[in-house]
Amino acid sequence: MAVTVFNDVRVFDGSGAPLFPAQVRVEGNRIVSVKSLDDAMPAQDGDTVFDCKGAVLMPGLVEAHAHLSWPSSVERFVPGMSLPPEELVLTTARNARILLDHGFTSAYSAGSLSKRVEVALVAQIESGGMPGPRLIASSIERTPPIASDEQALNPGEIDPHGTGPDAIRAFVRGCAEMGARSVKFLLSGEDALQPGASQQLLYTDEEARAAGEEAKASGVWLAAHAQAAEAVKMALRNGFRVLYHCTYADAEALDMLEAHRDEIFVAPAIGIIQATLDANPPPHFDMREMKRSAAEVRERQQKLIPELRKRGVRILPGGDYGFPFNPNGRNARDLQLFVELFGYTASEALHAATALGGQIMGLGDELGRIEPGYLADLLLVDGDPTADVSILQDKRRLAAIMKDGQFHKMPLHLVEHAVHA
Repeated sequence: MAVTVFNDVRVFDGSGAPLFPAQVRVEGNRIVSVKSLDDAMPAQDGDTVFDCKGAVLMPGLVEAHAHLSWPSSVERFVPGMSLPPEELVLTTARNARILLDHGFTSAYSAGSLSKRVEVALVAQIESGGMPGPRLIASSIERTPPIASDEQALNPGEIDPHGTGPDAIRAFVRGCAEMGARSVKFLLSGEDALQPGASQQLLYTDEEARAAGEEAKASGVWLAAHAQAAEAVKMALRNGFRVLYHCTYADAEALDMLEAHRDEIFVAPAIGIIQATLDANPPPHFDMREMKRSAAEVRERQQKLIPELRKRGVRILPGGDYGFPFNPNGRNARDLQLFVELFGYTASEALHAATALGGQIMGLGDELGRIEPGYLADLLLVDGDPTADVSILQDKRRLAAIMKDGQFHKMPLHLVEHAVHA
């Protein structure tokens, strides 16, 4: 079994505790020991040993709101949100590799532009056919029939099954049968696309109940775009596991979120909000309404997120990356925004992106921490992200990227020795 030893690292173990010096040993795809430097094990025949010279070793990052099929990335600007099928498939695969290049060893999908592309992508990644993060695959974001102007802007796909509880059950069952592990519903609209839409519910209570019942029967998780307070409550009443945004949660919704805190995750998607405010569009593209909405959302979330944290709700970074002005590959910016806007320390933001990330992936007892027995998804960082989390936005600062015990990026300049039996 392949053995990798990281000597002389400062470990951020995912818990939020301060860095500590250690030797970390990986066998196969698992961490097998984390020892103080005084108790470090000598090299054995067959070990590949890296002298890390005090670099920081931390768990791989988890993107909680991934849109791998959304076309724009830091490597390729795409002006719109639509691509021919062949280009969409290749772009999705490319974006998976880009996320891994930037230290995201896991991703939880918040919806795709194609029904099966993420399911097929998971099969390719897991077979070793192409690089990419661990992925909780989704299908299309289900949007009920709506006005044509909003439909043209919405990156989801209008589902052909129609409306009503039976149609909802058929949609969830169909997603499960094709291999999706998470199914996302737009329970409310979005002001950035149509003023006032955030307060509009797009489903009835009966339909949401049908989604929850079928998801439980089919063994899949539910995610919700939920801006309106009533959308948040609808999601919580009906077994939705991941709630995105929650911007307009009222007092009752806050109490319900707290009551369900051990069953749910919230990702506010601050990345797209800040990117909208920062965007400098060409003259022909009017973003005034989008910027007005984004300013209101940012102000509300700066009050909402600290309150949810105080109540023990698990908040994760993940910011709707893939828009032309918010490209895939910029995902680590969310961690900086958690610090600047929500009052997190750098270590708290890292904890949210690692240990809590392991939990949203359904692997809380084996992913997102540096502890014996945990999966070896690791980053070796040139610099201290607990002092300045923004350094994770520079992939050149990632000296090594390991996923499942295999190097995606190997720090050849740090090899001390490799002894083969």
